[in-house]
Amino acid sequence: MTIRLGLQIPNFSYGTGVGELFPTVIAQAQEAEAAGFDSVFVMDHFYQLPMLGSPDQPMLEAYTALGGLATATQKVQLGTMVTGNTYRNPTLLAKAITTLDVMSQGRAILGMGTGWFELEHDQLGFDFGTFTDRFNRLDESLQIVLPMLKGERPTFTGKYYRTVEAMANPRFRDHIPLLIGGSGEKKTIPLAAQHFDHLNVIAGFNELPRKVEVVREACEKIDRDPATLETTMLVTAFVDDKATSDLIPAEMGQRMVAGSAESVAEQLKAKVFDAGIGGVIVNLPTMVTGYVPGVIAALGAALNSAISA
Repeated sequence: MTIRLGLQIPNFSYGTGVGELFPTVIAQAQEAEAAGFDSVFVMDHFYQLPMLGSPDQPMLEAYTALGGLATATQKVQLGTMVTGNTYRNPTLLAKAITTLDVMSQGRAILGMGTGWFELEHDQLGFDFGTFTDRFNRLDESLQIVLPMLKGERPTFTGKYYRTVEAMANPRFRDHIPLLIGGSGEKKTIPLAAQHFDHLNVIAGFNELPRKVEVVREACEKIDRDPATLETTMLVTAFVDDKATSDLIPAEMGQRMVAGSAESVAEQLKAKVFDAGIGGVIVNLPTMVTGYVPGVIAALGAALNSAISA
């Protein structure tokens, strides 16, 4: 798995009727694929997030949507940014991701995280607990999911989950790339070094050099080559020739860029790639403008040019 340039679709509010909603999702994924993006992600949420809109705005279930995209694309890798572990029994998650890998002919990425949106948990009946509870759940889940992805049949008894010779068939590959999001230096980064292929660093631009160093240290501590743990950063981009940094809320100044496609690409090269992060995953919020064909293509062309220069 290599992610140099990914697109995350952060919302489904396009100003269209429901009948045009998923065709608009497909159009974005196909435009990204044609523009040289190597991966397309959706969020694993059931309600829209507070920073993007009200909870009742449209939100598609992630793995159902990814299955649809698998049949509408040919090359891009597909995954969640990232799966909330609290929402699915690990055996169900193993079944969902192996099915997506079969449907996409080996293009699935398994993104995993602890889960964090408390409102969803409360209203939909998922146990939330403390961060430690959620992290321990994730640890148990990995002990079930990872063997199942390899074709093994784990029997496991833990505090949160139990299985008896659990299996997931059919499988397209013996290894589906694993991605985790976060930047915690005590838990998340060491966990990434131990089990994952890819770390999506959730941090500000100004924190990236430090996080790159922590990743290196965590890998070397367990005798892993740091180059084998790929990294990306998720960045929100307002791509418009008239857009300026004045549009960026102060609290998002370290995770958001604005400007023309060329300006955004230059900023991302300087702030992300030059800081030692290997790739960037961008989202382009469309709540106000709707989906505007051509913007993803323009950004893809500018980014590919900038990072290959």
